[in-house]
Amino acid sequence: MLPVNLSKIQKRLTELGFDAGPQDGILGPRTEKAIIDFKKSIGLKPRAYIGPRTLSALFDVPAFSSVAPDPLASTGSALPWFAHATQVLGLHEQRDHGALRKWFDKAVSWIDPRQIPWCGAFVATCLRKWNPDIKLPANPLLARAWLGFGVASKPQMGAVMIFSRPPSKLYGHVGFYAGETATHFKIRGGNQKNAVTDTLIAKTRFLGARMPAGYSGTGKRVTVTNNGISTSTNEA
Repeated sequence: MLPVNLSKIQKRLTELGFDAGPQDGILGPRTEKAIIDFKKSIGLKPRAYIGPRTLSALFDVPAFSSVAPDPLASTGSALPWFAHATQVLGLHEQRDHGALRKWFDKAVSWIDPRQIPWCGAFVATCLRKWNPDIKLPANPLLARAWLGFGVASKPQMGAVMIFSRPPSKLYGHVGFYAGETATHFKIRGGNQKNAVTDTLIAKTRFLGARMPAGYSGTGKRVTVTNNGISTSTNEA
């Protein structure tokens, strides 16, 4: 038996942007699709099954009641920092200003997201909520500083992705890999249309991908369509 009833799962999926249909506690086609799409977004097997890792990602609770899961134990495990990114989809720097500042990790909580670009603060917070001791760049607010984070990686689910922001050779953008088309990466990040959203960023702007040290990841690359996802050319 699930520790959370299905209607609450439907409500949570809808809050995160996955249309689960009516909150009626019935596992119908729309709810199944929402579960599958959510699990795809965090690198889990795309099945309409709610297990402990899926619940952990949905509600930010321990995946197992007696033994905390080791996020490094298997490359097939959920990407815990990416789950934190998913949980705050939709937070807006104006409408949700207070909630966003409260959510930020203490290393970056001093910033006002209405005044300062906060893509780096978003990435730093997701990683610190997974591992409070993880070493961040000296200035995590500078997107290009993330080119020195962790270890080099190929684009894959949950990877930290760094981009240029033309015409500037100093500024950039940083977020998490969430898929790709032939010409663009789908990035889950902050300060994208002033909110935590998914957006498409041209591959021509790509500078590098990084993963936390000691974490090889799944190596999984996901092909997505651009239906309903906006394309970004400047995240300032």
